[in-house]
Amino acid sequence: MKVRFRAIKRGGLTIFSWILAVIFIAGTAVGQIQVDKSIALVSDGVRSELITFSDLLWQLALEPGSSVDSPTSADLNRALQTQINQRLFTLEAERVPRAAPTEREISAAITELVSHFPSPTEFEARLRKVGFTSVKDPNFERMIVDRLAIEKYLDFRFRSFVVITPEDEAKYYRDIYLPDFRRRYPGVLAPSLEEQRANIRSLLTEQKVAGAIETFLDDAKRRIQIVMLNEV
Repeated sequence: MKVRFRAIKRGGLTIFSWILAVIFIAGTAVGQIQVDKSIALVSDGVRSELITFSDLLWQLALEPGSSVDSPTSADLNRALQTQINQRLFTLEAERVPRAAPTEREISAAITELVSHFPSPTEFEARLRKVGFTSVKDPNFERMIVDRLAIEKYLDFRFRSFVVITPEDEAKYYRDIYLPDFRRRYPGVLAPSLEEQRANIRSLLTEQKVAGAIETFLDDAKRRIQIVMLNEV
């Protein structure tokens, strides 16, 4: 990963001049406005993605169990790493233009996200704490669109190329599934391979995708520049 603290040219201006010209405003409480703080810049030498403090709070708001009232430095740094990874995917996804998410896809993504929280009311309360008005907030919907674009890219770039053979499924069933099942449920007849084949295929697919993504991120972080502007 290349970390730079020098100015980077962008359209005749240094990145630092450009950042000063870009002001993000986030509403906090009624009648209160807070000027956002720039945290990091991710650049591939051609395009740049700015990460702000609000981006970190928005990230935490979407993570069940994460505090948005008084996040720790560890919470913020974890959110920062997630945001950096997402920006790497965004930069790559822009190289392969794809159809924008549909309204149905956006609605389904929001519904699935809300399902991970105790109730829609609690979820919207979290959103309001970090500056959104509701799940209909244009900025919130824009964030969901960005995440869907990343998911579409991941499906195209990684998941569509995964190959799981019947031998892979049989090996997993024999070497991992059966021993684990017998350890957890002694004396119980284990489901057959055919009964578990779909689950095993899905699991192996996600394992391969996760491995490919990790390799991609490691490689990308050696090629791109990450300029840290403020500590969190």
